[in-house]
Amino acid sequence: MQAARWYAARDIRVETVEVPTLHDPHQVRVRVAACGICGSDLHEYAAGPIFIPVAQPHPISGEKAPIIMGHEFAGEVVEVGEAVTRVKVGDRVAIEPILSPYKDGAYVMERYNLSPQLGFHGLSGGGGGFAEFTVVGEHMVHRLPEGLSYEQGALVEPAAVGLHAVRKSSLKAGDNAVVFGAGPIGLMVIESLKAAGASHIYAVEVSAARKQRAADLGAEVLDPTEGDVVEKITALTEGGADFAFEVTGLPAVLNQAIDCTHPGGETVIVSIWEKEASIPPNHLVIQERTLKGIIAYRHIYPAVLALMQQGYFRVEDLVTERIALEDVVEKGFEALLADKSQVKIMVSPAR
Repeated sequence: MQAARWYAARDIRVETVEVPTLHDPHQVRVRVAACGICGSDLHEYAAGPIFIPVAQPHPISGEKAPIIMGHEFAGEVVEVGEAVTRVKVGDRVAIEPILSPYKDGAYVMERYNLSPQLGFHGLSGGGGGFAEFTVVGEHMVHRLPEGLSYEQGALVEPAAVGLHAVRKSSLKAGDNAVVFGAGPIGLMVIESLKAAGASHIYAVEVSAARKQRAADLGAEVLDPTEGDVVEKITALTEGGADFAFEVTGLPAVLNQAIDCTHPGGETVIVSIWEKEASIPPNHLVIQERTLKGIIAYRHIYPAVLALMQQGYFRVEDLVTERIALEDVVEKGFEALLADKSQVKIMVSPAR
């Protein structure tokens, strides 16, 4: 089969590999139908390795680079192990790609996304969605409800990040919020804030295309190149925002996010960072602000699927391009680096 494998930064190769086989009774083989290119994938392509194991194999996948990429995906179950009970052959499924200790078809930890061994199927070895087939544990598969397409299923993973970020914040219905960055995850945060009952949502973004998408989702858009965005937010919210969500990974933006909240406000860091950032601690201390981070998600796929059935996280609002697996480098990764009008590029590994 064909698969896209990461060898090093700026070195992803689409090549022929063996079709994976089951080696555990709780495993499932999936024919991949759609796989999105994630911002984390882009970080690995441009400046990795971050999650990709290079020196030593990942303790759960047992693999190191080169590894098959792709962790936002959905497909059809084509084979199940003898102990599998959650799905059957022919089921359409979305994949929860977290690698965390598991036993007998279930994660071991309640907060499995906080395991010291945390990895991701499609980033940390073991296979991935940029391939025609992949094998995962049954604890990683969730049946797609009728009416949700495979592309919608591939959006469950990034939507889960956005929803987890909002649910881990202290936001209550009626609060306002600012989202810094209106890329794919930022848009998912906006949708999640809507679902959570935020009274007003501001989006801070420079890309014209992404500003339009944020506005289409109901956010009031601010351009940080057109004046002091902290001053604008403070004025618009009459003293500062209740919540800020940082989704850019840029040090200067992190400080803007903190400073735009009112005394006692809260900032949630959603980004994965390529380098360190510094903040003035007194901006937190003197104003009794809260700063917290989130990683991925846990126990949230069913909630995302339920919201999708209500019309949240729609494909038509987020997918801007569809490409074949063979074009994943030039029309996928390179296109995302060069063209900020792109939001979510969906890859089809099917031949």
